[in-house]
Amino acid sequence: MSLSFAIASETDASAIAVLRNAASAALKLQYGEGNWSSVATERSVVLSNFMRPKFQKTLMARDGSAMVGTLCLQTKKPWAIDVKYFTSVEKALYLIGMAVHPDWQRKGVGRAIMKEAKRIAREWPSQAIRLDAWDAKAGAGEFYAKCGFREVGRVVYKTAPLVYYEMVL
Repeated sequence: MSLSFAIASETDASAIAVLRNAASAALKLQYGEGNWSSVATERSVVLSNFMRPKFQKTLMARDGSAMVGTLCLQTKKPWAIDVKYFTSVEKALYLIGMAVHPDWQRKGVGRAIMKEAKRIAREWPSQAIRLDAWDAKAGAGEFYAKCGFREVGRVVYKTAPLVYYEMVL
């Protein structure tokens, strides 16, 4: 496996949707129906990842021509994040929409794309990366902790149980 990283553009939205749907389907198969089993469309990827290019960057990982991982860093706080749980910093980025294709999971792709995300965050510049993860077996909290994120809170937003994580850079 030889990974390469690039900032995605709108032309990559369809491939990102395919990747997210594959990851979602695998989680649904393993853990059943839940918040993690939503379906992405090219339009939903464009709306969530490419509508504010000055304030968000979507990172993709490729193995050759195959897109194997993606995530988005953005300056805008997601709806489910309550900043009172996080370390006070001047500039924070929020990580959303991380997915690794099931065929490449548990092979280091997630850690590699996370390492690249940290590099991008430092150059942005930002003092922290914040995120939320489902507080469920299908949630990726354990993965984020292994990547150096620290749990800072647990909340229920509407009916969704979440765990907040941050990495101060």
